Amino acid sequence: MKLKIVNIALLILAAVVFVYAYFVYDTSKPLRYLGIFGEKSVEAKAGKIDTIYHTIPAFTFTNQDGKIVTDKDFASSIYVTDFFFTTCHSICPIMSSQMERVYEHYKGNNEVSFLSHTVDPETDTVVQLKRYAIKHNASAPQWNFVTGTKKELYSVARDGYLLDAEQGDGGPDDFIHTQNFALVDKEKRIRGFYDGTDTTDMNQLIRDIGLLLKEYHYKGK
Repeated sequence: MKLKIVNIALLILAAVVFVYAYFVYDTSKPLRYLGIFGEKSVEAKAGKIDTIYHTIPAFTFTNQDGKIVTDKDFASSIYVTDFFFTTCHSICPIMSSQMERVYEHYKGNNEVSFLSHTVDPETDTVVQLKRYAIKHNASAPQWNFVTGTKKELYSVARDGYLLDAEQGDGGPDDFIHTQNFALVDKEKRIRGFYDGTDTTDMNQLIRDIGLLLKEYHYKGK
């Protein structure tokens, strides 16, 4: 008799879980939300308190196809960004291979883009960047390899993406060499930092891109 009661109770419990899973719990809601990085401030508008987050400033660069790429090109997508140079023989080949792996995972998804900046614009001409892009099976507009003036590239690395803590002015003796990637959302806010030489971090980046996409889909954006 007791066994029968236990079995009935288990069936009822299973039915409750089933109903909750399919009719109550919102499966479209992300399991968690990614944080927002950088300094923030509080601003009062029309009697409401708004939090103002750090955002990526406007930029204009030239990609591997010789086309102008600006921040407006990323208005409808989230994107991953990094800084490299084509003649690097230490961390850059690893970074680019890892970025390629993430790119292949989301290839064809128009909500996900990739933006790689050279830190050696004197060497990395458009022709050089094109060769490098082909080597990593990358195609614009989803994955852009860009060049520009050294000052502009270094400024956006430090002040925009917060990828280099060292002070510098983008002058002849200045050099940035970081393995870190940044994940940026559609509002130009930084949502994560990842070590581009670490496979575990790259696996996390793939998952976090999925979470961020789910966040936007849940919000209807």
